[in-house]
Amino acid sequence: MRRAAFGLFGLLGIVGLLPQAHAAGPSDYSILIISRERLEVATSCEIGVYINDQLAGRLFQEQSTSFNLPPGELDVRLRYLPGQVPGCQPGIENQRSTRLQLAAGQINKYRIAVDQNGLTLIRAGLGY
Repeated sequence: MRRAAFGLFGLLGIVGLLPQAHAAGPSDYSILIISRERLEVATSCEIGVYINDQLAGRLFQEQSTSFNLPPGELDVRLRYLPGQVPGCQPGIENQRSTRLQLAAGQINKYRIAVDQNGLTLIRAGLGY
């Protein structure tokens, strides 16, 4: 019996010496919502959402997407994507992006619209 107790205490002592793995504390992030809910873009072509030059989402009419992102600056670019619908092959298009500043805990909502320079993001109310 003593031998088992000493073995158990020895095992607990060894486990106590091992480095502990701790989960990271609650990470702060920002929420970015991009919607194509309104019919401001009069095409049935799919629109690609690029975050820091990486394709992050695809939107058809009446859709929205959201991203949990770390706070800081990021570039968002929109472009038409080739698809199954005729006429959706992108030609020469403006490669400008929108620089957004995200703060921790903040919810940012933008809608896609078209202006004289092509696709653009317009800040939208949350509507909650």
